[in-house]
Formats: sequence, structure tokens, C-alpha cells
Amino acid sequence: MNVTEVERTLGAAEDSCRASGARLTDKRKNVLAVLLRSQKPLSAYDIVDQYSKDYGGPIPAMSVYRMLEFLAKENLAHKLNSENKYLACAHINCNHHHRTPQFLICGSCNKVIEIGIRPEMIEALRDAVKAAGFRLQSSQLELNCLCDNCAKESVTTADS
Repeated sequence: MNVTEVERTLGAAEDSCRASGARLTDKRKNVLAVLLRSQKPLSAYDIVDQYSKDYGGPIPAMSVYRMLEFLAKENLAHKLNSENKYLACAHINCNHHHRTPQFLICGSCNKVIEIGIRPEMIEALRDAVKAAGFRLQSSQLELNCLCDNCAKESVTTADS
């Protein structure tokens, strides 16, 4: 994401927080900026390292965890439970209602794409879970995949 897109997204995040009565402090905004500039999901410790490089000062890991919790609560970031890493929401600048997020995670290069799941698919999952005698705690899905670039490389390598 280029500088202009990051700034525009941070502005939309501030507007979203203001609308919900939350406060996007400078440090929270900086943590979100680190996520927005990253090409891959980051652990809290990755964020600590990048934050100190970008902003010239240390930030405690426990503070980063609290900030990430805030960003997730405000739907500005998502936690990938399977990897214990975080990424900025892909829909911060959108004005439409968001679907339930589904994350496609490349097992080779760790690229992650966020897509939305149709409500009827979530209902079908919820019904199947209930029929099995369970209650769905979270409808977030994380699918292990292979991105097109890595798939092409694996075919090229196999042909050699």
C-alpha cells in the first residue's frame, strides 16, 4: 500500500472510530499503519520491531497486544488464529456492509487475502455445527491454500 493509500485508510479508520465513540490514539494509529504497510500478517513482536524502526522508539509488546485487541474490536484489524498473527482489515475504506471474513493463506509464501462469505453459507455452517451438538463461537474461516504464483512456481519446478 502506498503512502497516499495508507493516509486515506487511516483517515477512514479515524472516522469509523469516531462514529462508534472509540478513540484512535496516535500509537494505535501507528500500529495500524504498520499493519497497512506490511505485505504479510505480523505477530505482535514483528509489530514491536517494525514500530521501533518506523517511529524511532520502543513500544512494549503488552501495549501492542492491547492495541491489536482494540483494532480488532473496531473491525480495523483481524487476528489469524491459526498463525497468531494480525493483518489490517481489507475493507476499512468501504462504505458497504461487510460479510464474514474468510482468509485464504498461502502455505508457501504466507500471502493472505481477505474475502467475504455470503450470509447463507455462514447460516448453513451454523446449522451443521448445531446439528452436530455444538455451538459456533466464531464464523471466521482460515483456509490453507496455495496462491497462483506459488502454484505456477511449483509446476515449473516439477517440470525441470
